[in-house]
Amino acid sequence: MMVPHWPRTEPEPIAPGLAGRLRIAIRAAALVSVLAVLLPLLLLIRVIERPLAGLRRPVSGYVVQWFFCACVAIAGLRLKLRGTPMAQPGAVVANHASWLDILVLNARHRIVFVSKSEVSGWPVIGYLARAAGTLFIRRDARDAQAQTSALEARLLARQQLVFFPEGTSTDGLRVFPFKPTLFQSFFAPGLKDMMHVQPVTVIYYAPRGADAAFYGWFGDMDFAPHAAQVFAARRGGRVELIYHRPLRVADFDNRKALAAEAERMVRSAMPLERQG
Repeated sequence: MMVPHWPRTEPEPIAPGLAGRLRIAIRAAALVSVLAVLLPLLLLIRVIERPLAGLRRPVSGYVVQWFFCACVAIAGLRLKLRGTPMAQPGAVVANHASWLDILVLNARHRIVFVSKSEVSGWPVIGYLARAAGTLFIRRDARDAQAQTSALEARLLARQQLVFFPEGTSTDGLRVFPFKPTLFQSFFAPGLKDMMHVQPVTVIYYAPRGADAAFYGWFGDMDFAPHAAQVFAARRGGRVELIYHRPLRVADFDNRKALAAEAERMVRSAMPLERQG
């Protein structure tokens, strides 16, 4: 999604050389191999799991997590975790820097992403998102009640959902204000008293010698050239996930207060030069 008055120019993608193209081919083959093993396993488990557990995913959630752990390793990212993912029903809200966020958050926490409904129809990606259990919603006020019901069903099944309240991805070097709109559904009568929100700060550190925003995917950047840049890199960088104290929704008067506190906590853990 384009951000008006973006504070920096999107970097031009650098075409990988021969060695870079070879690394892309090797890593792509590794991803396909992992997918070829884990996707059939996931689908088989869901056939057995669905009639017994419904929306709960007591086994298949681990398979999804294994896949994303493999993706992070293949991408060459070193992942560090601080804090503890919450056990309570609710949602994780994080700053959003890249498509890589989906990989790293899933790799350390059995969670379910909430995505716009259009993604479900995308070739390949839409199918994989559905297989992983993604909750698709339409951004239409007329569907608010149906969306709240869908959220409530997932939460009652002990699923934990993931939102990106900035409403767009950034270069990873700043945190944009959290939009309170996404927090409104947490205050529904059937959810408010049971719901917790855990803020998570995601911090990327570029490979040595690369631009600090190497992993940022923002503005009008295309996915394919950025993914190629990541998979062509000779040295990998690292990413840190900082899990903050969960917030009990019932302790807040309204969505604006909850969004403001979640943003404050996420921003507070960023390096000083990235807190603007």
